[in-house]
Amino acid sequence: MARNREPLQSLVLYHLFKWSVVSPMLHVYFRGRIYNAERVPQTGPVVIVSNHASDFDPPILSSCMRRPVAFMAKEELFKVPVLKDAIALYGAYPVKRGAADRSAIRAALSCLEDGWAAGIFLQGTRTPDGRITEPKLGAPLIAAKAQVPLIPVSLWGTHRILKKGSPLPRTVPVTVRVGEPLDPPKSTARTELEAIAGQCADQINGMLDLGR
Repeated sequence: MARNREPLQSLVLYHLFKWSVVSPMLHVYFRGRIYNAERVPQTGPVVIVSNHASDFDPPILSSCMRRPVAFMAKEELFKVPVLKDAIALYGAYPVKRGAADRSAIRAALSCLEDGWAAGIFLQGTRTPDGRITEPKLGAPLIAAKAQVPLIPVSLWGTHRILKKGSPLPRTVPVTVRVGEPLDPPKSTARTELEAIAGQCADQINGMLDLGR
């Protein structure tokens, strides 16, 4: 039977980490702005789809959604004692290298079945300026299989956080915008998946164009 939201212990850990670390850093260090966060339902499964330009994106995105967001993590992290339990509680799920597409889809569907919001980067990897030029079909495919809505989110400015060769994050401004929710594709036909992926990309790039 599907759950309506994340496990209580995960929710508690999320809020502890959010209010003690992520939110202060976002609002003070990065002077963060968040628009339209009220568009994100606070219960029930949903696919959060965004652009990706920095390793800081997952915690920033999850913090701004006001609920935990489950992201994939490399399988090796789940072999580290203590860490594996912590990241699992925070919503990470393991993905094997070399089989990322299939295992990621299965793991994301499992998270949705358990009531999580699943976070998917639309292009599948980081881009230099955060813009989406080649949207992949993973997010709409997962939404179609689970029949849950997609919510496009733009992360503006995160590509400037880390300068090449420097281990310390820079105090650059970051803006997060939440777009209009989209209904899932009615089927897994490629044409439908491509249409929804294109709509997500258009919304995200359009919000990036708004700048700060």
